[in-house]
Amino acid sequence: MFRQTVSGLTRAIVSASRRPLSTMSSSSETPVADTIREKITAALSPTTLEIHNDSHLHSHHKAMEGSTSKETHFRVIITSEAFKSKMQPARHRLVYSLLKDEMARDGGIHALQLRTMTPEEEERRRAQDEAGNA
Repeated sequence: MFRQTVSGLTRAIVSASRRPLSTMSSSSETPVADTIREKITAALSPTTLEIHNDSHLHSHHKAMEGSTSKETHFRVIITSEAFKSKMQPARHRLVYSLLKDEMARDGGIHALQLRTMTPEEEERRRAQDEAGNA
C-alpha cells in the first residue's frame, strides 16, 4: 500500500512538473521552484523531476538570518537520458550551470541537493526497493 501511495505521489509530482508555462501564474508563490522546473525541463527533458523545498528546515541557521526568502534550500531528483555516459560530478555540474543565476542571486538558492539518474538507473533502484520491501 505504501508503495502505491509513493508511486501515485511521484506521478503527481511529475505531471505537475510538466505543466505548461502558460498555466503558471505570473505572481507565483514559488518563483524559484518554478524557475528550477522550467530550466531543468527545457534542458534535460526529464522523465522524473521532483523538486522539494526544504527551506523551512534551515530557516534557523545563522547563514539564513535576515533572509526573507522562503526558497533557499532544495532537494531535486532528476531522471534523464541526458545523464547517460556522464559520471555524477559531470551531471551535477550540468545542473549547477543551468541554475547558476539562481544560485548567485541574493535570496536565491543557498543549498542544492541533487540525485541524478538515467532511466535505467532509476529502474534498477525501483527493483531494489521492491525486492527490499518484499
